[in-house]
Amino acid sequence: MPHPASPDSHDAPRRALHPPAPRTRERTVEGGQRSVLVAIRSAVALHRLLDVLPVFDGDDRVRVRFTLVPGSRFDVDALTALDRTGARTMPWQEACGTRHDLVLSASPKGDLHLLPGPRALLPHGAGFGKALSDEGSAEVPSGLDPAHLLTDGKPWADLHALAHEEQVLRLARHCPEAGPAVVVGDPTADRLLRSLPRREEYRAAVGTGPRQLVVLTSTWGPESLIARRPGLPADLLALLPHDAFQVALVLHPNAHSRTGSFDLTRWMAPALRAGLVLARPHEEWAALLVAADAVVTDHGSTGLYAAALGRPVIGAYDGGHELVPHSPMARLLAAIPHLATARGLAAALETARGTDPRGPAAHAFAHPGESLALLRGHLYRLLGLCPPATRVDAPAFPPPTTAPRRPTALAVRTEVSGDHVTVHRFPPDTPEPAHHLAAEHPTAGPGALQSAAVLWRHARTRPRSAHDSAWTASGWTASVLAELPGCRTAAAILTRERYLLHHRGVGPLTVTTEPQRGQGRSHHADPTAVVSAVHAWLAAGPPDRRAGTLLCDTGPVRVPVHLAPAEKGDLDYEL
Repeated sequence: MPHPASPDSHDAPRRALHPPAPRTRERTVEGGQRSVLVAIRSAVALHRLLDVLPVFDGDDRVRVRFTLVPGSRFDVDALTALDRTGARTMPWQEACGTRHDLVLSASPKGDLHLLPGPRALLPHGAGFGKALSDEGSAEVPSGLDPAHLLTDGKPWADLHALAHEEQVLRLARHCPEAGPAVVVGDPTADRLLRSLPRREEYRAAVGTGPRQLVVLTSTWGPESLIARRPGLPADLLALLPHDAFQVALVLHPNAHSRTGSFDLTRWMAPALRAGLVLARPHEEWAALLVAADAVVTDHGSTGLYAAALGRPVIGAYDGGHELVPHSPMARLLAAIPHLATARGLAAALETARGTDPRGPAAHAFAHPGESLALLRGHLYRLLGLCPPATRVDAPAFPPPTTAPRRPTALAVRTEVSGDHVTVHRFPPDTPEPAHHLAAEHPTAGPGALQSAAVLWRHARTRPRSAHDSAWTASGWTASVLAELPGCRTAAAILTRERYLLHHRGVGPLTVTTEPQRGQGRSHHADPTAVVSAVHAWLAAGPPDRRAGTLLCDTGPVRVPVHLAPAEKGDLDYEL
């Protein structure tokens, strides 16, 4: 997959070429309100500042407007994301000609010095861990570069609101002329902490269940994971048993902006068909970090947020010039296992579970849980107002709305030992050995339907029309076996725990399952996996086997499965 291109050198400041600023006029805000201008260049900067704006919640003395700072090739998605917020905007030329009580930005790039009013600058990532040679001074961390922080040798920001004391020291080292800096913590990190109690809700939203959720995170540019290893998501899905693992991919918003959802979906089509969760660029990434059992990261700062949560973290950065030595991200990558190939994930997971990543992350985030309260005091001082007496808390992230696709065909390997059947399922193109192909009828497509030894169909749940016609479960299973000679077992899944199954050597059977219960929880096996288990059990036993109980292992779940001659209600069940 081609990587999202890095910005050209024209993204660097061009202040000498900028037309003279329009004449400044005084603000005219109704009712004596203070005006806050939020200046954004990209979607990622907008998302960061949206995490900050709750400092003004409940205060009708403050009016917020947004403006788009020109000069970024990632501004298209910034406008789209801004439109979704319902916020009011101000054209750039008007913003430059109006005095504001406070200007907020999360990127130092662009002609921010032209915006009249006190200016506060926040980072738009964590830890200042990347240096981008084509965006300013070589080997200087992005966000700390004097080329962007100074205008004619003088600082344009009146306040740097940073996340850790180490960042203050690094700012002083790289740009001693910079304006005052304060340590307020990280509002995004605080939102993650606030979201921890909702972990099960996030996992339920993406259908994780008892499986292990492995989240891949990629920054943008030529050294990113997705640029260097575009096939890693599909490779992992081809090797990891579907009933034991779920894989998600979090891309930097710039990758979404540069590539577009159409091409991303097309490039990721094999992985998406296998069940990949592709996070939307705003907020879903954070919910997935909270939901994750492990995180695989390149040198982007998302990995630091995962480390701060204590998640097992695995490195997948293959070296280059962008990672800043001795930064918190560099320390994290040095402390965690490295994933060289997809087949190395099991070993890397074992090592990562024994490695505490929170030490390196502690150098990126100070004052956990206090950022908005601390930041509120500094921003209201610039506004010339007393802060509201009400408490301000970082809001939790909403649950993801991206629903992964349910695979319609799977290669199945079974292990039958008496009445115990273990099922391992993979995408059809897996390099892993398999015994049969199982597919959903009719959605899997002609090739899979012709090749599958096992076919299943779910009873529909949508409302029926007034003029309705439907297969019965017995009618459909008989029809499939008659029309598709390669099919050995057809199963109509009536409910989560009840199916009608017809094997060529055995007449229709009613199959029922029980959940696995323990420690106050119930875990259900995927009915389509149970169908493959019954198929293998029947094939391995005597030809007249029509009833019995077996134990079925699908990933971490073991459930009892009961077989009996089909009941009339199941035979006549309308699909």
